[in-house]
Amino acid sequence: MRPTEPSLLAKTPLTRLKTFSRARGGATAVEFALIALPFFMLLFSVLELGIMFIASTTIDAATVAAAREIRTGQLQTTGTNTAAGFKSLVCDDMSWISTADCMASMSLDVETYPSFSSIQVSSPPLTLQNKIDQTKLTYDAGSSCDIVLVRVYYPWTLLAPVIEPGLPDLGANQRLLTTAVAFRNENWAAGGPPCS
Repeated sequence: MRPTEPSLLAKTPLTRLKTFSRARGGATAVEFALIALPFFMLLFSVLELGIMFIASTTIDAATVAAAREIRTGQLQTTGTNTAAGFKSLVCDDMSWISTADCMASMSLDVETYPSFSSIQVSSPPLTLQNKIDQTKLTYDAGSSCDIVLVRVYYPWTLLAPVIEPGLPDLGANQRLLTTAVAFRNENWAAGGPPCS
């Protein structure tokens, strides 16, 4: 039979302090409580960055696929050569984002240039409220052999505000995902040799 320990109340303060310092019963819970918040903040930030990377890659791939319709002249010759028609092509390839949300949120700028060296990719045109300034965006898919620059902008709402300081800011916990594609249109009108 084990000898019983004297009750905690019967111990002197120094004895209680020694007993408390040797006790290990709740150490794991205390240690977890200390690291839980930073751990979960880091975990959710990594997940948020992963989802944002997937969204950015999806927008890149959808933009390249839709830009091919301009490059080959299919968009210009089918009668859907409008900003809404091109935006629809991009949004159709991003099936995990609802088409209505994609069409409402996405902005695009399609311009033609006389040469590749004259292309100037600048920062997106923003209003004072940090929204894309639609009045400064154009849509000109060009014709045969034209050099075209396609830029697509999509505001992404962050779920984990911890990573907010490290990304370009739009305010309201949003970041701007952008992609750009430059190419020369094929010579679809003449059906002759490739453009030079």
